[in-house]
Amino acid sequence: MTENPPTAEELYATFRERRNQAVTTPQGNLALTNTAWFYGLPGVEEQVWGVPGWWSTREGDQPGISLRAEASDGIIVDDQLVEGTIVVRAKNDENPSSIVFGEGVTGFVIANEEGRYALRVWNAQSEDLKNFGGIDAYAYNPAWVIQATFTPIEGGRAVGVDHLKDEGKTREKIIPADIAFAHDGVDYSVAAFQEGRALLLVFADATSGESTYSVGRFLMCTPNSDGTITLDFNRAYLPPCAFNHNFNCPMPPEANRFTFAIEAGEKNVLNREGGLLH
Repeated sequence: MTENPPTAEELYATFRERRNQAVTTPQGNLALTNTAWFYGLPGVEEQVWGVPGWWSTREGDQPGISLRAEASDGIIVDDQLVEGTIVVRAKNDENPSSIVFGEGVTGFVIANEEGRYALRVWNAQSEDLKNFGGIDAYAYNPAWVIQATFTPIEGGRAVGVDHLKDEGKTREKIIPADIAFAHDGVDYSVAAFQEGRALLLVFADATSGESTYSVGRFLMCTPNSDGTITLDFNRAYLPPCAFNHNFNCPMPPEANRFTFAIEAGEKNVLNREGGLLH
């Protein structure tokens, strides 16, 4: 006797459980305590708040970050105690480095589109993790599972996107396809960016700043084989910056700022008392 496949509501409950688990891991959104960007000249060492060692960018646009440390600093990179100067490989490297500063305190190096590097530090005992009460979300609503058309754009199209901490500086993102759908008799065309094998839709709506996080929300989606794409807004989730001020999230492009209310998906991050965490 075969078991019945899970219902949409059961799949949604599993999604909700996994989201709460993901943000509370030792390197989940709530554990990030610092994102330190390196703006100094190559070879000029600097310290990073909260962790030991001396850090610097490398000469001649060489990849990665230099770290100088004593054995007494207790920094372990790629399972080796650091004594002297080494290169820490960034996340965009084929073999990125792992960093351990102490019990529950870890890190890694990231790089942005301009080739600038930053050190991210994570603490499995962060105050945000201790105060986290859960992610408030709407109940599952099948009305917010929307079928949209998916029309690939040859070569893609560049769209300028603002980020929360970029002070008005726009970054270009490539949109690989036109995505269109209708709601209450009105046609909408939205911009979704390539994110690995899927597409990332960054959007705001009439709930933003009211019943949901003010900056907006994210939705991952993948095209179907029949030339459509499913926008299941029940799976809309909060961006990392809703959990932690150390993230710099993209803002919704103009086309993705809906005037209607999408009462589906995640709302806000709550503390243990049931209020907003931030």
